Amino acid sequence: MFRSVCCVVLIQSWLISLGLTASFWSGLCMSTQNPSRPPSSVGLGSPIKNSKLFLAVFSAVLGNFSFGYSLVFSSPVLPQLKSPDADPRLRMDTEKAAWFGSIYSLGAAAGGLGAMLLNDMVGRKLSIMMSAVPSTIGYMLMGGAVDLWMLLVGRFLTGVAGGMTAASIPVYISEISHKGVRGALGSCPQVTAVFGTLALYALSLVVPWRWLAIAGEVPALFMVVLLVFMPSSPRRLLSLGREQQAERALRWLRGSHYDTQIDINTQSRVTWSQLATPVYYRPIIISVVMRFLQQMTGVTPILVYMEPIFAKSKVSLAPKYDAAIVGAVRLFSVAVAASLMDKAGRKALLYTSSMLMFLSTLTLTMISHTTPCPPGPSPPNLTMSLNYSPHNDIGNSLEASSAGLIPLISTMVFIFGYAMGWGPITWLLMSEVLPLVARGVASGLCVTVSWLTAFMLTHAFTHLVDNYGLYVPYLCFTVVCVVCLLFNAVCIPETRGRSLEEIENYFRTGRTFTIRRSQSTAQSG
Repeated sequence: MFRSVCCVVLIQSWLISLGLTASFWSGLCMSTQNPSRPPSSVGLGSPIKNSKLFLAVFSAVLGNFSFGYSLVFSSPVLPQLKSPDADPRLRMDTEKAAWFGSIYSLGAAAGGLGAMLLNDMVGRKLSIMMSAVPSTIGYMLMGGAVDLWMLLVGRFLTGVAGGMTAASIPVYISEISHKGVRGALGSCPQVTAVFGTLALYALSLVVPWRWLAIAGEVPALFMVVLLVFMPSSPRRLLSLGREQQAERALRWLRGSHYDTQIDINTQSRVTWSQLATPVYYRPIIISVVMRFLQQMTGVTPILVYMEPIFAKSKVSLAPKYDAAIVGAVRLFSVAVAASLMDKAGRKALLYTSSMLMFLSTLTLTMISHTTPCPPGPSPPNLTMSLNYSPHNDIGNSLEASSAGLIPLISTMVFIFGYAMGWGPITWLLMSEVLPLVARGVASGLCVTVSWLTAFMLTHAFTHLVDNYGLYVPYLCFTVVCVVCLLFNAVCIPETRGRSLEEIENYFRTGRTFTIRRSQSTAQSG
């Protein structure tokens, strides 16, 4: 009973910190906007009010908190289930561990497929709320597991919930936000996912793995309670022809004096023949390839198997503490990304992210390819050996200690680079560049491709490491980081400061942003 209370208190503390962080970065973004920006109001000159918008975003991104928590659930649990002291009914070998780590991604792919239908069938908000059902059932199965199938099914169901939230939450946030804060708010899903990851690592230091599963039920249930009072997506309501409800939702989100005609425009459903035109297929291809490359960088297997990787890398600290340190670094980096998203721009952060990931994976490749020599026999010169053996011991100890820190530092740099760019911006750009009329279906497609890739990579990772060591997967990740750099240079547009309509015009009018220029000209006149 005491442990249960501790779990609940710790999770609630993380949720309170999460709300403060989301509000802080959103407020920071608003404070750095151009003060000459015209207010969006009806004659009264009243600025947009964002307090209720922040509350709606916070309510939604609790699903990402649960997503980040469940994604890395296997990292502290696998070492316990693979140990000789584990329950014989639950003990895992390499193949079972590979399935336990990777079946989450398979569930997330299934959740993405479900979101393709649910986003347009019941709406974005209800899709997010429905994700709490498989999440709660999955954690209950894992918390009370007495056989291996319960662990696998529970892990799969939490993956389904993660796929549903990954496809629905970024779309919901982008459609309720205005362009002044969409960059900062669009990074909140990644920020809260990192909070969830860090919460799991912190709890795993003091809580047994079954109580970790029980604590995982709290954020999803809290999310459902809050979302009941939040509005549906105004753009979703417009697509259904419910203009009055859309106006009420916009005024709830922006303030009672907000001019809703700024956002009210006619929308229609896309047809299959329209998908063959560049205005639709180009942004969809960009989003799908970005999600594919994001997973091919290796971030999912690194997060899922972080403690086993550190154990194999001979890091000088205990693997569970290394994982907690990396989680803290990831949190810091996404906070930096959120503050720079609307200042430096998306492409600049993606360039920085690609370079940092490339340098870190290249270092990890070289380290893992070099195996230390085992201690040999005593040297023939016994005098020299006696004279210098204490110094040699100290030198070898220092060398081993410094060498053990290099994998930790390189992994921290990799996570820092990923969380600065390819982590949050891929989520944000997916919700920005996808066509408005096809966003629900296309976002589900992106998530499905992403998590199918993650499943294959995560499942193969354990076997590659057992057969070839860490060298081969790290080398593949290094090559992918170079591809990410080139893809950003050639294919990804800069969306900073653009409305969703402007971004769609970018693909419709020969790759030019026309709406903003006309508005700024009218304003200056």
